[in-house]
Amino acid sequence: MLLQAPNTVRGSSTPTTGTSKAKSNSSLLLTENHQSIGGPPSLMDTLTVREREIVLKKGRRKVLNRGQTLFSQGAKHDGIFLIESGRIRVFYTSPQGREITLAYWHAGNFVGGPEIFGNGIHQWSGMATSNCSVVQLPGKELRALAAEVPNLAIGLIEGLTFKGKCYSALAQMLGTRSITQRLAHLLLHLMDLYGVDDPDGVLIAASFTHADLAHMVGATRQWVTISLKRMQAKQIVLTRRSQIIVCRADILEDMRGQASDQI
Repeated sequence: MLLQAPNTVRGSSTPTTGTSKAKSNSSLLLTENHQSIGGPPSLMDTLTVREREIVLKKGRRKVLNRGQTLFSQGAKHDGIFLIESGRIRVFYTSPQGREITLAYWHAGNFVGGPEIFGNGIHQWSGMATSNCSVVQLPGKELRALAAEVPNLAIGLIEGLTFKGKCYSALAQMLGTRSITQRLAHLLLHLMDLYGVDDPDGVLIAASFTHADLAHMVGATRQWVTISLKRMQAKQIVLTRRSQIIVCRADILEDMRGQASDQI
């Protein structure tokens, strides 16, 4: 099942029509800290025009199609990738093949850490969830740029600090919140980011499969499908032609605070 609004381009998380509360430049990550939802300041926005020219001159631009891998867990690491457009999903894969999504990062963010100057291997993978344009800054060149452009070095530190807090928050939620609480939290988060007014409630105008939701909350696709069906039976949500509508946000709020995994 695909959560997709009418007139929403497949692979895009931004609705093209309707009254929307969508924040198209917002990161998507599982956190209880509302200050983290919007993501860190754009790395390039902290630079002057001249500094941007210096940085981009050292970069290598890449264009990725939706579903294309940017970097792979276990592969040799070399620098970072600045996201110019599109959205990158960063995820970890266990030895048994199970995935957990760390975050979806939007334009203005960089991915490829935590080692930003090269050496070592990637600790997780990055994949385009929409058509993307990125600029790779190889580790050796990035180290030299950090010494030459102080604003870039500060932006890198701030970005790594933000990401560290996000991944810590994810670990805390996985360890202290039930799966039901996490799913309710995620649906409320998606409603806030991509909510479109609908006669039956608030339509989540974004393209996420049940597998995508499962990877975000640390569950199986089957569990998410069954849970959404139970929510629909209780008129908490409504599924309609591969769309999902939140009818009772107040009940989701209660579920977010409950201790049981029963829906």
